[in-house]
Amino acid sequence: MDLGLADRVYVVTGGTKGLGFATAEALVADDARVVVSSRDQRSVDDAVASLGERARGLVADNAEPSTPDRLAQTALDTWGRLDGALISVGGPPGTSALGATDDQWRAAFESVFLGAVRSARAIVPNLGEGAVIGFVLSTSVKQPIEGIEISNGLRPGLAMWAKELADELGPRGIRVFSLMPGRISTGRIKELMPDPDTRARVAQSIPLRRFGEPAEFGQVAAFLLSPAASYLTGLAVPVDGGSLRSL
Repeated sequence: MDLGLADRVYVVTGGTKGLGFATAEALVADDARVVVSSRDQRSVDDAVASLGERARGLVADNAEPSTPDRLAQTALDTWGRLDGALISVGGPPGTSALGATDDQWRAAFESVFLGAVRSARAIVPNLGEGAVIGFVLSTSVKQPIEGIEISNGLRPGLAMWAKELADELGPRGIRVFSLMPGRISTGRIKELMPDPDTRARVAQSIPLRRFGEPAEFGQVAAFLLSPAASYLTGLAVPVDGGSLRSL
């Protein structure tokens, strides 16, 4: 199936590792071009080297107000167009519901919530009909995940904001979607569940009885970013092996 991605240009924040990098790989594999970002120079260099000539990288922090403009401008300066973005932010620290400090909440809101809003606000003016913005959220949009209570608090609100954004941008022919990854085998999972026995036990609670692979997420994201998904907007898609108990 031809997804229609050839020579289209996308910004992928957090695109040097994990789910973001898997998405960038899937896009480049179908001849798209990407601008990936990370706060770490080495991660950026390694990702661009792996992705090849269709990729550019930028050291940037989503919490910095100037980051979205820099990302959009890099795409425009390099390839003269911007067809969309996948906005992914790092996960907040794991805490209990009452265990997070005010500073942790503020820092997470600045990065996870306001960082995503700022990115969309800066990128949208550079988009035309047929473009798309996606947000990497979590299954915590629909049901809480024990131990990441800051994420449980912020991501449902961001999903609702993305839904409203889809309504606003729809008349301009710009699509908006959210992705809700479940248990995917990334560094984040190992950070939250360092014990292999715990990971094995959790995997048995997933209907497919395993964690997902980053590439499985990346392929779904690339499809939703592509023209092949041209009538899909305002939706939140789980990539979770069937873990969510809601329809």
